[in-house]
Amino acid sequence: MLRFPAMVISGFALVLAFAAYPLFGDAVVESQVRLLNDIKFLASDDLEGRGVGTSGLNIAAQFIKTEFAKAGLAVDRVDGDAFQKFDIATGSKLVGTNSLRLVGPEGTTIELKIGDDVEGCSFGGSGKFDGDIVFCGYGIDASDEGYNDFEGIDVEGKVIIVLRRNPRQSDPSSPFASTHGISRHADLRTKMTNAAAQKAAAVLFVNDPYSGRKAAETRRENLYSAHEKVSLAAEAFLSADANDVEKFNEARNKLAEATNQAKSIRAAAEKSDDDPLMKFGYAGSGENKAFPPAFHISIKTCDQILASLKTDLSKLEAEIDSTHKPKSMAVTGWRAQGELNVEKVRADVSNVIGVIDGEGPLADETIVIGAHYDHVGRGGQNSLAPGSTEIHNGADDNASGTVTLLELARRFGEKARIAKPSRRLVFIAFTGEELGLLGSARYCKEPVFPLDTTIAMLNMDMVGRLKDDKLIVYGTGTSPRWEPELKQFNGDAGFKLIFKPEGIGPSDHASFYAKKIPVLHFFTGEHADYHKPTDDWEKINIEGVSRVANLMEAMIDATLRQSERPAYVEVQGNSTPGRGGSRPYVGTIPEFGNEEPGYAISGVSAGGPAQKGGLKGGDRIVKLGPHPVSNLDDFDAALRKFAPGDVVDFTVIRDKQEQTFKVTLDPPR
Repeated sequence: MLRFPAMVISGFALVLAFAAYPLFGDAVVESQVRLLNDIKFLASDDLEGRGVGTSGLNIAAQFIKTEFAKAGLAVDRVDGDAFQKFDIATGSKLVGTNSLRLVGPEGTTIELKIGDDVEGCSFGGSGKFDGDIVFCGYGIDASDEGYNDFEGIDVEGKVIIVLRRNPRQSDPSSPFASTHGISRHADLRTKMTNAAAQKAAAVLFVNDPYSGRKAAETRRENLYSAHEKVSLAAEAFLSADANDVEKFNEARNKLAEATNQAKSIRAAAEKSDDDPLMKFGYAGSGENKAFPPAFHISIKTCDQILASLKTDLSKLEAEIDSTHKPKSMAVTGWRAQGELNVEKVRADVSNVIGVIDGEGPLADETIVIGAHYDHVGRGGQNSLAPGSTEIHNGADDNASGTVTLLELARRFGEKARIAKPSRRLVFIAFTGEELGLLGSARYCKEPVFPLDTTIAMLNMDMVGRLKDDKLIVYGTGTSPRWEPELKQFNGDAGFKLIFKPEGIGPSDHASFYAKKIPVLHFFTGEHADYHKPTDDWEKINIEGVSRVANLMEAMIDATLRQSERPAYVEVQGNSTPGRGGSRPYVGTIPEFGNEEPGYAISGVSAGGPAQKGGLKGGDRIVKLGPHPVSNLDDFDAALRKFAPGDVVDFTVIRDKQEQTFKVTLDPPR
């Protein structure tokens, strides 16, 4: 039985009369009509996929503010407005002078034109360089696996040539065998981390010849298969009985289809490039001050340099594959001179905040209800439709959560007209979630209402594809009351609830849980349209969205009714699809949205190596052993160089001072 303290009953009796009420008749229809209209608007092409930096995202923000105001929420609590404004990095661009010149024996000079003969790499650093050239194989440091391209060769101050991917891609028994022959050592940022640790002046990436040969072979096989289909279809057509019109037309159509497919494959093959340069922006972006500048040169250019050694990339690749030994060497007589200037591109964004004030002794306590309203615009690196530039409307992700947020704001706004709630309700539409929970991280860094009196956070992300009544709820272990209450209120809702106890997970609730606030996160599951242009409003289960809103309303009402705030529980582990597996476990929780150099952490897992070693929330890791760390990717790459049981120096910035802690790594989790 829930307790109703007298101090709440006296000012909140009328609200309790229909708190956690089920919607009936016309109210059900009206609710679903509102939800459908809202989602049609937010997921329309006019809003450009609500990508950060688009005018569509700003239109969505203004729409949310307007709807909050219509619902009776205060929209003036952030310096007189609803918008918590900040700017974020959305990518990078080349600025100023960018050049690469290769100077060889007897004054031989190769001038390379940016965008034609060479591309700058957005994931590298900025600066000028002038140094001798050294061929460094695949740029791999895997001494524990018996292979190290940097062993026995000094590259400090030198410009190194590095092959993409890894040796022996066609050998399933290779020490580097993994997905399609590509191992973790193939990661470009891992190679950059290795180059930085060796103090290279610059990196010249070049495609591995194997990948080009494999692409050509695949094209030949596809073209042969297409011609076979044409041949079979032609035979079937020639043998078809012209008097049987239906079968004759069917055979003719199949021949036409096979012929057109073959033409398409042949045309694509004729335009193919087996040595494409990485476009600027590929593999991440930003001013990485820990990395040297990086370029991507062609195999042809690289072979011109290697000719002085009477070899070429294909020969070196074959020797490495056959011996499983590096072939790193100085390219005698050749120097590289150049400059690269990478600058972050920034965009102004806003969280949108609406408030219903509480009344009574608990009025200064806050319940946050949230959902992110941004999506991925026209795709880019967050799209799962590679190369697509179509508008990704994000109807489920996360227009569905946003419209649920608006619906809850309307319902509680209506209740507040009769009697104010016992606690403050803060409705937040977060921005920048798709870029790394940036909006929720900003709110937790600069909260409009104190976090120490924020008693719970309820979040919605992708609640629009309810199927077989399955509803996944994260954070159920972050307070002892969550699971029993969900079971109680699910009696009428009829969901098949799946409980996930962890508070750290792939949405904005994680930012609040890292600040020791109990959380719940509602999710109806992934689907084939996730992060693709096909995530459209027609596929949304509006009745399911309405039911999610009903259950959330009941949970919020229950939290308002009880005088005791939900107790916080620290749950070990997280529900984020991990980078773990083969790397040692440390137990750090990222500080989402950090833009200072290093890997900032908001906390550490209870009993984990980081906590035992003395790390704590607020630390910014800048070095792992000898390896510089400028972000989470660097941390991940550096961590993989160690084994469970190793005692590693973690250099951190704490209170603006550099400190070092010894951390004993655990086995992978």
